[in-house]
Amino acid sequence: MPRRSAQTNEATEKENIVHLPNNQQNKDEVGNLSRMLAALLDYLSDEEVDEIDVQYILENTEGLREWWNLNRENNRKLIEEEIRESLGELSLEELQRIREHIKEKQD
Repeated sequence: MPRRSAQTNEATEKENIVHLPNNQQNKDEVGNLSRMLAALLDYLSDEEVDEIDVQYILENTEGLREWWNLNRENNRKLIEEEIRESLGELSLEELQRIREHIKEKQD
């Protein structure tokens, strides 16, 4: 079997490299996430804490609640898109059940 040339391998490797923008906003976000993670790990490693209180963590870690809400909203949008894309594959009966479920929620 013929071997690939070294030049071809280098070209392939260069194609696989993804360059991320090096901007201050990304650095700030990474810094904030690192700070929140450190606060969470401090709380979890505290031997005096017998029971994990998620509300306490959300209320006492600056920016965590906002990040969590944004993350949940992004997940919601992804779920909505997945549902929209899969509707065409459902049978009429399945679509009618979904419609009834939605009507029950609205009432």
